[in-house]
Amino acid sequence: MKYLINLILVAAIIGFGYLLYGGINEPIAFKAEQQARQDVVSSRLTKIRECQEIYRTITGEFAPDFDTLIMVLKTDSIPFVQVFEDPEDPTNEEKYIYKTIYTNALDSITNLGINLDSISYVPYAGKTKFDIYADTMTYQKTLVSVTEVGTRWKTFMGKYADARFQKYDDRYEPNAIIKFGDQNSPNLSGNWE
Repeated sequence: MKYLINLILVAAIIGFGYLLYGGINEPIAFKAEQQARQDVVSSRLTKIRECQEIYRTITGEFAPDFDTLIMVLKTDSIPFVQVFEDPEDPTNEEKYIYKTIYTNALDSITNLGINLDSISYVPYAGKTKFDIYADTMTYQKTLVSVTEVGTRWKTFMGKYADARFQKYDDRYEPNAIIKFGDQNSPNLSGNWE
């Protein structure tokens, strides 16, 4: 009888210890995984933003889909305008010579460390692509290009995509979108910045 009571007490201590460890470890593991995944996804979004800016330099607008974005960046050139003073009239500072040179866009993208073959895919989400939007709108009486690229947190959070993890971070919302840009204003800021 004495051994049975001791065995039950040891089992209870081990069970409570396990529950205590789980209660302490789960929020720590969640916060670490959330930060790590956010860093990777926001880094990919930053690269997409750079690609969209280069695309806009080439075409004058943002790409409406990844196929168009990738095709133009692989096949087109980026214009660079060089400004020189007019050598014929050194006293007149208002006269300049403008020369446009073109650089292969793919070379610039490669130098930035961007892999166009995987740029459209959400990290940790298999073959799921980011949502992309591009259009023009009138903003303060001017026609401007706008873009928005993002995905929902639950797409890349894996086992932490459940709303029950909000108890560890009151700002965490699995259905919220991590994105850059805005469909309603000419803004390219990321909401993680």
